[in-house]
Amino acid sequence: MSVACRRLSSLFVALVVWAAATIPASAQSGRGGQIEVGTYGSVAMYDNTALGLQREFGAGGRYGIFLSRVLQVEGSGDYTMTHQTLTGQAVNVARVGGTLLLNARLGGIGSLYFGAGAEQQAYRGALSFNDVAFHGVIGDRLSLGGRTALRIEGRAAYVPTSNAPLSPGKSLNLSATAGLSIFAFGGPPRDDDKDAVGNKRDKCPATPTGATVDNTGCPGDGDTDQVLNGLDACPDTPKGATVDAKGCPSDADNDKVFDGIDVCPDTPVGATVDANGCPGDTDADKVFDGLDQCADTPSGAIVDTTGCPKDTDGDRVFDGLDQCADTPPATEVDPRGCAVIKDQDGDGVGDPSDLCPNTPPGTKIDATGCPADADGDGDGVDNSVDRCPNTARGTKVDAVGCPILFEIVEGKARPIILKGVTFAAGRSALTPQSYAVLDEVASSLVANPMVRVEIQGHTDSTGVRAKNVALSQSRAAAVRAYLASKGVAGDRLVAKGYGPDKPIATNKTPAGRAQNRRVELNMIP
Repeated sequence: MSVACRRLSSLFVALVVWAAATIPASAQSGRGGQIEVGTYGSVAMYDNTALGLQREFGAGGRYGIFLSRVLQVEGSGDYTMTHQTLTGQAVNVARVGGTLLLNARLGGIGSLYFGAGAEQQAYRGALSFNDVAFHGVIGDRLSLGGRTALRIEGRAAYVPTSNAPLSPGKSLNLSATAGLSIFAFGGPPRDDDKDAVGNKRDKCPATPTGATVDNTGCPGDGDTDQVLNGLDACPDTPKGATVDAKGCPSDADNDKVFDGIDVCPDTPVGATVDANGCPGDTDADKVFDGLDQCADTPSGAIVDTTGCPKDTDGDRVFDGLDQCADTPPATEVDPRGCAVIKDQDGDGVGDPSDLCPNTPPGTKIDATGCPADADGDGDGVDNSVDRCPNTARGTKVDAVGCPILFEIVEGKARPIILKGVTFAAGRSALTPQSYAVLDEVASSLVANPMVRVEIQGHTDSTGVRAKNVALSQSRAAAVRAYLASKGVAGDRLVAKGYGPDKPIATNKTPAGRAQNRRVELNMIP
């Protein structure tokens, strides 16, 4: 190949490299049925060195039809006036040919294409002959917007047998072209925001790049977090949650309830929260569930930072519930945490040997601490065997003089409401007037060792249900502890708090609520 040929080849390579480096991201390419019409300028180098034809500029035109986005057939023709180097005589060169093009979209390389075809070369003027050549092309279309593009192309035309005088044999002609193409019938519409919806149909022409749009060109926001679909890295964010620029929600207190939805955004780490992000406190000891290591603390007990109750004097009655907080070590205490009175009824007979520990003041008693009369309480049971010597008048008693707790009706034991058993307001501490009632209940249970009972605590519906349930449980447990302290075996007693769930009267009146605040005994198998 001559020096001129090598130079033109270098020019051709440089032209292709420049085109690849400057192609826009959305380069022009055709669609099936589209027509391309264009004009171009050319520069050619002829390989018939013996003819001495100079490199010259020419002009031409092309007409192509896209069979599909990939395949295109094209016809082209151009004309160049050149001269013989030695004689200076003019030679006119005309080329007419057809090419099959293969179009490709290669991202940053744009609408690159390759092709192959054949052409007729006609030389006239100082020379007169025709050649048939086979050519290959490579080029690119650089979109100018809408239906126009700048087209740059390089071509190599191979002549197997040239008819040129004095230059028989093979030849290779190289050329480069640059021109303007216009597309018609179905070219890609103008799309300024690159959302694949043409400007004419695009109702949202300024859509951010990457956002997913509908057929009108408008972006959606499925989770309504103001970060558009396609840009939203977390497309299922719950409504109301605070999100970052990527559309992902934050959770400052790590309670698994997102900021913006979290009603309690400063929840301590580890606390159990509800759907609103707020921590619970089932036992109402001001230590949140999840952090509370003693979640069943009785209402009113004083707790440490872990939610566990304190017992300063070690008498097994928690601080806050203990009415005698300085009880000496090893002292026997009652459910209030106070030392057990040695002679509770003050009749001069110590409690361990007093068969009637609740004898009314001033009553004449015998050596057992019971009224001296043969039947002091008039229940039909002699004092010598009466284990409940102070039974109220008219009360039905069993063989040992204790009240019959459960009346059997149709084979079923009726529950008993412990009238007179009361507690400090809002607490589980028994009032002193409750002891007499419970003492009789204990005596009857001791006298009937086969009977097992469920001690039920009930409240009215005033206040928070969870707190009412906890309070009823604590009160039932207080009654159980008192009965156990009076000799009833613990495995015969079950304490259960039902809160406001089992009313026996309306909660709309003070009288009804008073009836609902009760302790019941139920016989259980």
